[in-house]
Amino acid sequence: MSLLRVENVTKKFGGIIANQDVSFQVGAGQIVGLIGPNGAGKTTMFNAIAGSAAPTSGDIWLDGKKVSGLTPEQCARAGIGRTFQVARTFTSMTAQENVMVGCFLKDRSVRHARRDALTLLEFVNLARHADRAAGSMTISEQRRLAVARALAVQPRLLLMDEVMAGLNPTEVREMVDVVLKIRARGIACLIVEHVLEGIMPIADAIIVLDYGKKIADGTPQQVSVDPKVIAAYLGDE
Repeated sequence: MSLLRVENVTKKFGGIIANQDVSFQVGAGQIVGLIGPNGAGKTTMFNAIAGSAAPTSGDIWLDGKKVSGLTPEQCARAGIGRTFQVARTFTSMTAQENVMVGCFLKDRSVRHARRDALTLLEFVNLARHADRAAGSMTISEQRRLAVARALAVQPRLLLMDEVMAGLNPTEVREMVDVVLKIRARGIACLIVEHVLEGIMPIADAIIVLDYGKKIADGTPQQVSVDPKVIAAYLGDE
């Protein structure tokens, strides 16, 4: 059984249809890319899965339990972690304190949170910056910090929104290594990404949205030669 099932999800904002009848699945431990041109509805879909904006219609299931309509906190407790397109760090807090915020969802012990936060910072190769203010960190470091904080809620599914955007090739490789380590832990990753050279080589499957509709769903090899996908990115000519 798939870990995540999105069934016929539509999201409307007044007369604007951001997602239209979208269905797909993510298996346990899979890396799945969610791609498409700007304005395709990718972040709206993330918001629906993570509880930030309930679908207008359709259902979302995590491990056989319906999560559509739950609050973000309820979704997090159910096993959904997420990062955001713009890294949302508490800039005046240290890296360790930022990750502790996520730890407190499942365990209120400060001692446990400090220990677990340091372990997660080590996991994303930021342990040496544990006492550094998040606001002084580079974009690459802040993105990895956001991943560590999302992992702190102990998710089974991690939603990663453009974690490779704005990174140089070395930093992209560092983030790819983190994603592969996350999958090795058995955590599924659904990744919105424009940096296709980062997501295509590691994804088990790719889902493509365009104007709110799913236009392709398959392996990276299948999707890369799909005429509808080529037209969406490059135009019909």
